[in-house]
Parts: sequence; C-alpha cells; structure tokens
Amino acid sequence: MTPRKTLLAAAALMLAGTLPGLAETGRMTVELNKVEEIDGGGCRAFFLFRNETASSFDGFEMSLAIMDKNGIIDRLLSIDAAPLPVARTTLKLFEIPDMTCANISEILLHEMTSCKQQNEDEMDCFPILDLNSKANAVLVK
Repeated sequence: MTPRKTLLAAAALMLAGTLPGLAETGRMTVELNKVEEIDGGGCRAFFLFRNETASSFDGFEMSLAIMDKNGIIDRLLSIDAAPLPVARTTLKLFEIPDMTCANISEILLHEMTSCKQQNEDEMDCFPILDLNSKANAVLVK
C-alpha cells in the first residue's frame, strides 16, 4: 500500500471512530399505524417501530406535539418506546387523553429525550429516523 493510501485509510478509520454507531446503525422507522377512539374519551395511537439497525435500543423516548384540526398545538406528550430489539418491528400503544382522534391533524416529533443503543452512550437519533403515517393524522419531524 502506498503511503498516500495508508494515510487515507488511517484518516477514514479515525473519522469512523468519531461517529460511533452511525456508519453501521441503519434506519429506525416510526409509523403511526392507526388511531382509535377510547371508550369514555380520548384517542389511542398505535405506533410501529421498525428497528433496522445493528443494535437494540434500551432508551427511546420521544416528546410529541399533538396538533388539533386547526394546526394549533394542543399539548406535548412524552412517550417511552424502549426497549426496541434489533431487527424487529415492535407495536406500542399510547393514549392521548381528552382528545378525539378526529381532532388530531398532525403529530410532530418535537424532541428525542432519550436515544440509547444497548451498552452505548446516548446518541442523536434524528439522522437515522424515518417517519410515516397510515392514519389520517400525519407524523412529522
């Protein structure tokens, strides 16, 4: 190997070391699959988490802004989806009290309050997240 190629290879290894987990992490898809009314009031949201990364997550907490049908933020809702096993799709149900499903127009992923791969430090999950919705309400970041 030429000295230039050796230097380039060393630089690539050093750069990979500064971005732990991102090169081999893969994608995490969060899908709002459906919503349904709760007897007695409120809305139940069904979320699918598709972990297509190389690691399980033992921390995955999101702060969601729930927007009403006029696009006005009605409330912030914190949800904890962990644990999320590697190479699995996980179903999680969350309740939005005192709000009908028909009154929800959009759910904004406001903040990731925790994103931690098993046996690793906290990380910024926004670069690996894909969001989609099969419900009438859209899911955005």
